[in-house]
Amino acid sequence: MRKKFKHNPVDLGYSDLKSTTTDSGRKYVGPDGQLYPSVTTVLGALKKQSILEWRQRVGEKEANKISRRASSRGTAVHNMIEKYIDNDPEYTEGYLPNIISDFQNLKPILDQRLDVVYAQEAALYSDHLRLAGRVDCVGYFDGKRSIIDFKTSLKPKRKEWIENYFMQAAAYAIMWEERTRVPVTQLVVLISVDNESPQVFIEHRDNWTEKLLDAIEAYKR
Repeated sequence: MRKKFKHNPVDLGYSDLKSTTTDSGRKYVGPDGQLYPSVTTVLGALKKQSILEWRQRVGEKEANKISRRASSRGTAVHNMIEKYIDNDPEYTEGYLPNIISDFQNLKPILDQRLDVVYAQEAALYSDHLRLAGRVDCVGYFDGKRSIIDFKTSLKPKRKEWIENYFMQAAAYAIMWEERTRVPVTQLVVLISVDNESPQVFIEHRDNWTEKLLDAIEAYKR
């Protein structure tokens, strides 16, 4: 018998935010017409040099192939998780076996540790940070209100490799509190790893706020 998730939607004051892709990355249009860069664009600037070096090392053609495959896979797994949490009985329909396998890797964690869900794929923005983005999930994880981010990976990650994941989640936590007046301090990153056990990273928002602010300032420069 599959789990049924309880949903308690929160009114953000708007239904969604439009986004536009520019030469400098994705930007979201706020309710008052203001343009804010996406948090992924801002944090991506931190790894720009290492990405360029990787593309030169493997070659443009192979790099594009790997990037497209990773992006397609990540999107498909995200969509499947969203359907499952939405209690869609046909959540596996139309997905390839490798995507279903990635999902099954995370399913026991979702069943056992995720409870009430407040939002999925919600567009958020912050006038304070002057950022916007789309959070994977906001809900109770291990009994605590949390920002929850879903990732896929070919190999296990070390914590020091994924600091941008934690900064991203911290940004969403700040955006959520600014929009709802409800604080969220627990950050959860779930990673489905090929042929390995899934990884669960749990962090506190306040441990990543300073690094996030430094990244935003670096992006502005």
